[in-house]
Amino acid sequence: MNPRQLAFDLGVSENFSRAGFFPSTTNAAAMAALMQAAPWPQGRMLLVGPEGAGKSHLAHIWADENGAALLPAARLQSLNPTTLPARLVVDDADLVAGIPAAEETLFHLLNHQLASGGQLLLTARHAPRDWDLGLPDLLSRLQSIAVARIAPPDDALLSAVLVKLFADRQIAVPPNLIAYLAARMERSVAAARHLVAALDARALALGRPVTRALAAELLDSAGRG
Repeated sequence: MNPRQLAFDLGVSENFSRAGFFPSTTNAAAMAALMQAAPWPQGRMLLVGPEGAGKSHLAHIWADENGAALLPAARLQSLNPTTLPARLVVDDADLVAGIPAAEETLFHLLNHQLASGGQLLLTARHAPRDWDLGLPDLLSRLQSIAVARIAPPDDALLSAVLVKLFADRQIAVPPNLIAYLAARMERSVAAARHLVAALDARALALGRPVTRALAAELLDSAGRG
């Protein structure tokens, strides 16, 4: 029996290495901006892209290769910015919006980083003007940061992401499934994550392998819903 047919979830192990990153025309410019040999302007970079587009993956690569710490933005409000490492990634930085303590900490972190000569990488889904910040001085600081952008995925990247997501869940799928899904799903990496998770859950519940037939049933039921 295929172990994925047992009625429990084996979990997901995400690969954030450079080898697990799929370069494409949609992320090549962002990767080049992050990995450039020249210093970033003021030692800062803002990486912007849609949910699930690979921002965190690129941030992990940069952090691993540059000895930087990686911090979820949700933790900012409880930290003293002057005690943070000189090289730092703040992931999902736009989530500080509407949380006064977090906005204040990010503002002071930007000031401290500039004074100390460190490097700071921020990731976000949108440009700072769309974060709905309550602290005008923070918005002013953020709008001066150099921006690297990841575009929505093209066909090649979406197919590669589907293959990776199935591999992360230790699921072997027939070759024709990837092209079938890529042609019919919403055009985003976030949608790919949700679709693979839904297929995995349905296969586990029914005790069946993940096949094109199972995918067709899932997509058909979603369309009727």
